[in-house]
Amino acid sequence: MPNTKSAERRKRNSARKNLRNRSAKSRLHTLERSYLELLTAGKKDDAAKELRTLTSALDKAAKSGAVHRATANRKKSRLALRLAKAK
Repeated sequence: MPNTKSAERRKRNSARKNLRNRSAKSRLHTLERSYLELLTAGKKDDAAKELRTLTSALDKAAKSGAVHRATANRKKSRLALRLAKAK
């Protein structure tokens, strides 16, 4: 239970940011899963398009602070390597 007005406000803000971050991370997991499914199915052209949307989503999540910038860069690099190996 917050004791002060500022603590109440911080609790509200924290809950709102937690929801936004969780939503962004969930979207990233979904995009990554669909990308990997396309790769395993051998649909390289569709996978390349999905990689572009996933890269954009990772950049946006890093910009908003939902994921760390280095984590986003590492994921983008590893996913791009998987696409290159599949070709």
